[in-house]
Amino acid sequence: MRTKIIITMMALMAYCIPSKAQFIVTDPTNIATSIVNATNQIIQTSSTATNMINNFKEVKKVYDQGKEYYDKMKAVSNLVKDAKKVRNTILLVGEISDIYVSSFQKMMADQNFRVEELYAIAHGYTVLLEESADMLGELRDVINVNGLSMTDSERLDIINNVYDRLKHQRDLVSYYTRKNIAVSYLRAKKQGDADRVLKLYGTSDEKYW
Repeated sequence: MRTKIIITMMALMAYCIPSKAQFIVTDPTNIATSIVNATNQIIQTSSTATNMINNFKEVKKVYDQGKEYYDKMKAVSNLVKDAKKVRNTILLVGEISDIYVSSFQKMMADQNFRVEELYAIAHGYTVLLEESADMLGELRDVINVNGLSMTDSERLDIINNVYDRLKHQRDLVSYYTRKNIAVSYLRAKKQGDADRVLKLYGTSDEKYW
């Protein structure tokens, strides 16, 4: 019974927003994968900082489309407990995408990073986001009523497991971001330019250095 509730609520998530905010059902796994593919294009085809910035617009375009989906999903309320956990798991991938896009966009404007370093940083993000998409794929398979044969308890255990792993992945992406920013901060500090870096990235509850 719980499984049927989860499946039903997942389907309703796309339609229980008020009609004026109706939106097309989107596969969040495809959103994450599309961002990965667009970023891989940056790594493979960008030869200069200018090219990288121009190519990043494609990543931003995919991200903006996905953000609309995630923002509307956040507005869904009054879900049963199990469906809420599924929704929150999906939103974690949206949060990971947001950390990547917003942070990397600032890094491209940071003169303390060389183009080659930005390639490496982008590659790191794609690996982390790809792993997140894979985890979301596991969730999709589990909540698919036509999927694997398992008990409701087993399904819920897997949903909880995927949620916990994605929370860890979100924290890992945040840590990766802070450590990359720390490189810029330390370089700027040596040049007496630390304030510029802090202004670019903003202050953080956890220090970059």
